Amino acid sequence: MDFFDLIWHLAGLAAPALFVAVIVVLLPWMLGKNRFSARVLLARAAVNFLVCALVLVGGLVLLGQDGRMLTYALLVLASATMALWRRRLD
Repeated sequence: MDFFDLIWHLAGLAAPALFVAVIVVLLPWMLGKNRFSARVLLARAAVNFLVCALVLVGGLVLLGQDGRMLTYALLVLASATMALWRRRLD
């Protein structure tokens, strides 16, 4: 595997984490429930992305294969837990 293949595979691994993190942060903002600055939204998306990426890497290590439905279910659960935790802090 050359360098570009490695980057492509890492991007494919991180893409679901990025998508879920951005949706979870932007959806309440677009519905008008949370009005925070762009800096706060970016920080929340970054923290949520890191948690989601750790779940995906953990699923890859524990299950031995990327893209298992259990991993994606845990990804959504971890993202929702982070959103609820942040909501309690506000």
